[in-house]
Amino acid sequence: MKKKSNQTISLLFFITIPLLAGYLSSLLSGDMFQAYSQFYHPDFFPPAWLFAPAWTILYILMGVSAYLIWKKGNTKKQLLLFSIQLILNLLWTPIFFGLHQYLLAFIEILILLVMIILTIISFDKKSKTAAYLMIPYLFWVSFATILNYAIFITN
Repeated sequence: MKKKSNQTISLLFFITIPLLAGYLSSLLSGDMFQAYSQFYHPDFFPPAWLFAPAWTILYILMGVSAYLIWKKGNTKKQLLLFSIQLILNLLWTPIFFGLHQYLLAFIEILILLVMIILTIISFDKKSKTAAYLMIPYLFWVSFATILNYAIFITN
């Protein structure tokens, strides 16, 4: 019973880390909803309310993915890549919304995409499930990259 309890605590820990990173990122970014509403919006822009639930789900999936990797043992490389991409994720929102540096944010998100891909490739060597859980995040950040570029060009 104790082992199951420790696994649950570990899982919750790994889920909490990305959620905290997202929360910290939002704290460092100012009023994102106001900034988002002031952009020129191409037709494919999602409504602002969609971002919080989407990111919450993605952060949970990321945490579960990292937990599955951690359980495999001998995963320093995988968890380092995960940590780097998570830090890049945390930094993008303050750069984009807080500093309004759309070109710098675009460059940063391109680096983030590369790090996500490297993380997925690395995770795949240890756990296919962990790698698959990162795919929605890759798709969402790819879409965010398109949004970032559109905002940079039109604003």
